[in-house]
Amino acid sequence: MLYYVIKVLISAIIIVAISEISKRSISFAALAASLPLTSLLAFIWIYVEGSPSSQIAELSSQIFWLVLPSLLLFLVLPVLLKWGFNFWVSLSLSILATIIGYFISLLLLQKVGIRL
Repeated sequence: MLYYVIKVLISAIIIVAISEISKRSISFAALAASLPLTSLLAFIWIYVEGSPSSQIAELSSQIFWLVLPSLLLFLVLPVLLKWGFNFWVSLSLSILATIIGYFISLLLLQKVGIRL
């Protein structure tokens, strides 16, 4: 149980740190947030738990393909906000665009023979 508490605390500390950094430097917070910290932590936790390297490699490969449609959020959100949309509306539409992007990406990946 302590192991799970440590995992949650480390993950939470990273999120809070990025939020606090953004109050001082948007650029540095963006850099920190753009790092694949979640993926790195997942790789570490899986390795520590004794999973084979092949499982970590497969996770890494699948993350690569699923990061691509997630980028839609970072394209749509600032455009909608600059157009004057309310934050919550902009965020909701950005999430919807990302979900649609995932479905399209999954269909395209299946067509080219990549199974996730």
